[in-house]
Amino acid sequence: MSIGLGILLVAIGAVLTYALNVTVDWIDLDLVGYILMIAGAIVIILGLIFMMRRRRSISTTSSTADPAVGQRVTRTEDQAAPPEV
Repeated sequence: MSIGLGILLVAIGAVLTYALNVTVDWIDLDLVGYILMIAGAIVIILGLIFMMRRRRSISTTSSTADPAVGQRVTRTEDQAAPPEV
């Protein structure tokens, strides 16, 4: 969702900056467009970073000796990172 929001902000900012030739006395639409494009790029980058963090998994391997039999026992657990709400 954050990547889509970032793309939307970049698109609106590009329209305000490059497509509109409207002059308003109380606001500079080119500056607003640049600000929206920068904010959109930041949102996209943060969305990608958070997406990569969610995909990490935890792997645990432990080796012990079974005292009853005297054999080595290896246990491996793979678990995904907990889902973020």
